[in-house]
Amino acid sequence: MQDFHWVTSNRQLQELCLLWQAEPFIVLDTEFVRVDTYYPRTGLIQLAVATGNYLLDPLQISQWDDFARLLENPDVVKVVHACGEDLEVFQRLSGALPQPLYDTQLAAAYAGLGFSWGYARLVEHFLQIELPKGATRSDWLQRPLSSEQELYAVQDVSYLARIYPQLDALLTQEKRSWLLEDGAALVAAQQPLDLQQLWRGVKQAWTLNARQAAALQLLCVWREEQARQRDIPRNWVLKEAVLLELVHRQPDSMTALERIDGISPGQLRHNGKQLLAILDQARELPDAGLPEALPEPLPLQAGKALKRLRKVGERFAAEQRMAPELTLKKKILTEALATGWPGGPFHLPDSLHGWRLEQLGPALQQALDEEVT
Repeated sequence: MQDFHWVTSNRQLQELCLLWQAEPFIVLDTEFVRVDTYYPRTGLIQLAVATGNYLLDPLQISQWDDFARLLENPDVVKVVHACGEDLEVFQRLSGALPQPLYDTQLAAAYAGLGFSWGYARLVEHFLQIELPKGATRSDWLQRPLSSEQELYAVQDVSYLARIYPQLDALLTQEKRSWLLEDGAALVAAQQPLDLQQLWRGVKQAWTLNARQAAALQLLCVWREEQARQRDIPRNWVLKEAVLLELVHRQPDSMTALERIDGISPGQLRHNGKQLLAILDQARELPDAGLPEALPEPLPLQAGKALKRLRKVGERFAAEQRMAPELTLKKKILTEALATGWPGGPFHLPDSLHGWRLEQLGPALQQALDEEVT
């Protein structure tokens, strides 16, 4: 069993955070449960520095101000691996986000090792250690944790503290700046959701006219607020397919609402009148208050053009000896083509920014200009 220290009191955490403020880097990970709730329920925070490993117990610690200051200290690099939902956990627990953020999964891609490497593969590559599957899906809210859980949790950060210096040595200063820029983008993406824009992320939302889009917009805001208030998953309120069925069929009575597939008797009883009121509200909106309908997706004929544009990123990645997936994502290329499809002129989208705009923007614009007919 690897050595580690439990941190179970506010005083302990406060004293340790003062010491960690002097570290050049800290490694972070979380364990949480999110099966039947909207918000993640944090079971554990793992932290490692070069000299030790720590398990922070959020079931006993109530004061996270010093930890928040540590997360925001610009002089301490926060090392994570494929942080995903971990950022939401940090923000909800402490009100802060880790920055500067150094994601070792992205670092491996910048180093040319491969894209989307899992933690186990990284450990095996650098340390020649094969990790057991362990307690991945266990209950992290139980106390005490089993020895297997403790080992799994500690290994999630202890090995990364050893890998980080080796992996970082493979990056040029320029690539490291690109990596940290990507980390800053991940942090920025954790800004509060604009509830009025949620409808745009619903599949098939582009098929709706402006008034149907207004109904979907109102329904999505209502669903999000319900999920938060009741702390349940969004789909437990209403599934996306039901939202679309509602805006397409526009029921105007409880009898009509009962015919909508996917609405349970309980939902009808508790939310039926609200749903009908929302649909009525959308029908009564003035034209000036309707959202702009979404554009149609690019047709299949755009596939060849997308492939040609993708070559811009692939050539750059080959020159830099890094994973091509890091360069021009399909969303950027699609948005670029959408600015002038089918005959142009085409413009670089706002989603292309930072080092990608600087390094790839001119070549991408040239390729777009060549698509003009």
